[in-house]
Order: sequence, then structure tokens, then C-alpha cells
Amino acid sequence: MAMIILIVTFLSLNSLLLSPVLSFKYVPNDVHSWCNNTPYPQTCKQHFMGRFTHNIASKSKSGFRKMAVKLAMEGALRAASHTKWLGPKCRNEKEKAAWADCLQLYESTILQLNRTVDPNLKCSDVDAQTWLSTALTNLETCKTGFIELGVSDFILPLMSNNVSKLICNSLAVNKPEVQEKPSYVDGLPSWLKAGDRKLLRASSSVQPNLVVAQDGSGDFKTIKDALDAAAKQRKGSGRFVIRVKAGVYRENLVIGNSMKNIMLIGDSIRNTIITGSRSVGGGSTTFNSATVAVTGEGFIAREITFRNTAGPQNHQAVALRSGSDLSVFYRCGFEGYQDTLYVHSQRQFYKDSYIYGTVDFIFGNAAVVLQNCMIYARRPMTGQTNVVTAQGRTDPNQNTGISIHNSRVMAAADLSPVLSSVKTYLGRPWKQYSRTVYLKSYIDNLVNPAGWLEWNGNFALDTLYYGEYKNFGPGSSTTKRVKWRGYRVIKNPTEASQFSVGSFISGGSWLPSTGVPFSAGL
Repeated sequence: MAMIILIVTFLSLNSLLLSPVLSFKYVPNDVHSWCNNTPYPQTCKQHFMGRFTHNIASKSKSGFRKMAVKLAMEGALRAASHTKWLGPKCRNEKEKAAWADCLQLYESTILQLNRTVDPNLKCSDVDAQTWLSTALTNLETCKTGFIELGVSDFILPLMSNNVSKLICNSLAVNKPEVQEKPSYVDGLPSWLKAGDRKLLRASSSVQPNLVVAQDGSGDFKTIKDALDAAAKQRKGSGRFVIRVKAGVYRENLVIGNSMKNIMLIGDSIRNTIITGSRSVGGGSTTFNSATVAVTGEGFIAREITFRNTAGPQNHQAVALRSGSDLSVFYRCGFEGYQDTLYVHSQRQFYKDSYIYGTVDFIFGNAAVVLQNCMIYARRPMTGQTNVVTAQGRTDPNQNTGISIHNSRVMAAADLSPVLSSVKTYLGRPWKQYSRTVYLKSYIDNLVNPAGWLEWNGNFALDTLYYGEYKNFGPGSSTTKRVKWRGYRVIKNPTEASQFSVGSFISGGSWLPSTGVPFSAGL
């Protein structure tokens, strides 16, 4: 199963959703009433009763939310311990592969939940909704690994728990009702320290901390060695820049949660290439097939190509997976076939980049904007259909989705000669509340007049949100588009602007610090 790309929004999008979203009303001193307004009231009551006194949680919405998140945290800690205990029970390598992903994903879920309630972070409601959305996405990804490897019959049922329901309840309670406006100091986000502002204003010309060069002219010959050195050498979590000189680097890289504010700068997308070949066909999960996987907050990549060479015959094969909050990819390339670019979770921005693939090749559940990007559908295997996006929002209160703005959707060189025999669509609903929009983008004649494709019969057609706004090109006509309840031609610029960089991912509050040019509005 391919995964879908999601985008996190910093706005309340209730007016844009076609599915009902729970709204909380204050009911004094009554946990039962609070729980009755959650998606899973019985789970809520079962976990609250005997755990907290009524007065602790029910005096305010914020008090109830904190307790709800703490319940989810306790459940995640128990589930993580239980999952670790299940390891020796795995019967084969595929079960072990899916199980190993789950260990990592539960660890990330606990981290996200902890950030949400950490008093030292002073996170906003929008931050909390982002991290809760990521926590829920992690658990969905855990299950997906067993299913896609065909081993969901034994270990997965033993992992059954209520953690996803507890997180869904927390999302419903926390959902921001108003947009938060970012504040600035000298044109940069107010949360940046003075030293960081000075450094980041010069980010385009900053000297690298380490240099990677295959010919021996740098500090290291491999990127992994440079990352390992960075983990040992750096002091604090300020920006750490690694220059990667021209070369084809055959490495599978993991830039984990502890590696914050890493920046990789290549010599150009033609000259600096990181490549791997893991795939579901080769025994990996989609999650673990990534050539490069990054979860450390604030990651930036420039002038680098991320490639997976497994080929269409090996099905899901990820070139890049990002679960890095506030991450930026500028003038980068992403090359693969099925599931090329996995925008897994958190807030992400892609600018002036090239994405190549076939089936669901931009997918996941992040809050992501792709601006001024070139999106190329390649030639798939015989009988396959090309689908550009597969967005994976599973809960109506997740602030995630995919926004494609001022970009171009075209046929790659290998697809052009056989264009008449291959159907290509803008997207399909991987999960029930899938959300994807195309804004002011060029759509070439490779896209089928219907525009969008079903995932499985009528699944999600009423609850998804798919929109098109002022697109152009021979494939942009909406006269023969699908008639689903969840699809709309967006005519109101106010509605369309909800998915701009400034609104959808609050880009104005963090993108200036990256040094990457962007358009905040339509």
C-alpha cells in the first residue's frame, strides 16, 4: 500500500471540511460531559475514571486537554514496553522488519506527546495539534508495515491497544479555533535567539562545519561519517552545516530526533546525489525503504538529489522520508517510481524542486506545501496507473494535507512516447480524510479529464477534501472532473488562501530563518 502526503495547517479549517468535526463546549465540573464530546467517549471515560478526580480535569478545556494527553502518553508508554516484549515472538524477517519500525514509531509518538505537555516548551495550540497529528500518524504507520508485508495475522493483533483513540480524543479537544499570528524581530521569528538570527541571515553564505568529498579533499568521504562526527562534535543544537561535494553517494542515511538543525548543502541536483535501492519488493517496509530518512527538527537540504533505484518492479521504494518539523528542501531532486517522496508528518516546505515517480509518488500525512516545483510522472509498469499524490489523513482534526502551489505537473521523457496508453491522476484517497489541493499550477495533457482516482470503490469520497484553484494548461479543465461530494473547484480566493504557505503551514513564522525564498500568499 502506498502512503499519502498530508499537510499540517495552522488554521481552523472547519468551514472547508465536508466531514463533521467535533466542537467542544464548556461543561463545568463534569468529566462525563467532556468525554461525551470526544470521538471515543467510552474510551475517555474508562481511562479517566479512577485515574483523576473530576475537579482536576473538568474545570476548563485546557485542563481536560492536558489530562487527555497525559492519558495518551501513559498508554503509549505501556504499548511501547509491550511492543518491545513482542520482539522474540516474531516468526520471520518480515515480521521483524515491521516490528522494528513500530519500536521506532512508538518512541517518536512518546516524544511528540511529551513535547505537547512539556511546560518548558510553551507550545501553542497549533504546535500541539501538529505534534498530536504526528503521534497519530506514527501509530497508523506502524500498522501499515505489517499489512504491506503481508504479515498482519499474528504480531499485529497482539499489539492492540487504545492509544490511537486516546490521541484522537486529544486532537478533538485541542483543535485551535482561531489562527495564531506569528510575531517577528527584525523580520525573523521571535522564538529565534539573537545569535541564531545573525547566523541565519547569512545562511546562504555560511561556512560549513564539515565537508564531505569522495576524493578525500574534505573532512570525510561519506555523509554518514560526517553525521556521526556532528553528533559527537557539535555543542548545543544550533545550525550545523555539512557541505556534500559532487559525487554519487551510495548510502542509506538516518538523521534522527536528536540531530536538530542539520543542513546539507550539495553542489547541485545534477552533481550531488544520494542513492539507495531498498524496497517493499526487497523485504523492507515502505517506512524503512527510504534512502534518506530525517526526523530531527529544522532539517534543511539544498542542491541535492535523493534517489531510489529499486525500480517499478519492486513497488514501494522511498527516496526521501521526512518527519522533520519545520523542514525545508530547496532546489532538490527526488527520483523514484512508486512512493518516491514520503512526506510522513510534521510541517514541511519544498521549493524549486523536482519530483519524479509513478504510483502515489508524493504521499504521507505531513502539513506540506510544494511551491514552484516540477512534478514529473514517469513510465510505470505495464498495466499500472500513475497517481501523483496519496494523502493519508485519518482523523478530521489532524491539521495535515498536501498543497501544491505554482508548480507544474508534466510527463517525464520516458512517459511521453506512451502517453496515450497510461492514465495519470492528480491524487487518490489513501485514508478517509485525505486532503490535497492544487493552486495556480500548470497541468499538462497527461492528466486524465476526471482528474482524481478512487482508492477502493466509494471509500472516502464524501469525507476527503480535494480542491483545484485557477490551474492552467491542457490538463487543467475541470468540466469533466469527478463528481464526488469531497471534491470542489475552488472559486473563492479566501478559501484558496487557506492553503497558502502563510496560512497552511504558517510559513511566515519560520521560513525566513531558513534563507529560502518563498511566497506567503497566492
